[in-house]
Amino acid sequence: MHEPLITPVPGSAGIDFLYPGAGGVGMGGSGSVAETLLRSGMSINSLRPNTVLRKDEWIMFDRTVIETSRRRMNLTADLLGRGLSFNVPNALGVSRIEWQMSTHMEGAHVDMSGITPGREDRIEFSLIGLPLPIIHKEFRLNIRVLEMSRRMGTPLDTMEVAQATRLVSETIEGMILTGWPVAYGGMSIYGLLNAPNRNTGTLTGQWSLIGTTGATIVADVMAMIAQAQADFMYGPYQLYIPLAYDNKLNEDYKAESDMTIRQRILQIPSIAGIQPTEFMANHNVILVQLTSDVIDIVNGFGPTLLQWESHGGMLFHFKVMAIMVPRVKWDALLRSGIVHYTG
Repeated sequence: MHEPLITPVPGSAGIDFLYPGAGGVGMGGSGSVAETLLRSGMSINSLRPNTVLRKDEWIMFDRTVIETSRRRMNLTADLLGRGLSFNVPNALGVSRIEWQMSTHMEGAHVDMSGITPGREDRIEFSLIGLPLPIIHKEFRLNIRVLEMSRRMGTPLDTMEVAQATRLVSETIEGMILTGWPVAYGGMSIYGLLNAPNRNTGTLTGQWSLIGTTGATIVADVMAMIAQAQADFMYGPYQLYIPLAYDNKLNEDYKAESDMTIRQRILQIPSIAGIQPTEFMANHNVILVQLTSDVIDIVNGFGPTLLQWESHGGMLFHFKVMAIMVPRVKWDALLRSGIVHYTG
């Protein structure tokens, strides 16, 4: 398999794929970073040396990575908070994962004798794969900036590491919604908005319009729940909405009501929560059953800061890197716990 050709979007985090070596032996890569990783057996710690940044500087940068990623990864936090993760040890050495999807047996036979011949059934399995790309963003630091910071006793500016972490985190959040369009080895990453076999429908009206009532919105939610239940998905559900709809849900459910539209929706027993996201386009609403047979996140490692040097030690390069991708699932009968309505 050849290294895939990927065109990064300007101003965004990059996404790279490791690829099998010649003849399927080992892993392939090029450049100083890849070579360092390959020499170390794909150990991230090989790019976290203590020879450049001091302990307190690493702590400051790492704290910025953690705090920034927490603020930007609401959808990811939903999945991880409910235990919907598939952890991959030494993820840098894994370019894809595979799992089996099984068919269902027919129902049991009922009779009085117990000897009436029934249909002999068997479970069939099909193999599904998912690529594991590396999501990353780089920045650099001149040795003179570092030394001036130390001489003056002033902390290093963490703006670059915060910006790089934000871009990596936003890319992960966006992949949960829309996947990643680059096919790798015949495999694609799907998100909630483009997953095959998801249930789809049309909103009665755009929720953000002045004339859209609370009763109309609740009716849309109930229709989405009915579609999920028709696929034998009974919740609990999380409702994902764009920011424009989030503001609408703060309005009264009806004139002079003692509750908002949001409160009325949350009274539906199967609705676990409502999560607004800035990464979803207006007039999209997603209802998701948050269970492992519907979606989880393949978790190699979260946003992590790496460092290496060039130009004889005069220039320090930094990379915020993560391996976290969504895994959307459906069963052998193409039933899904995702319902996607558009305006």
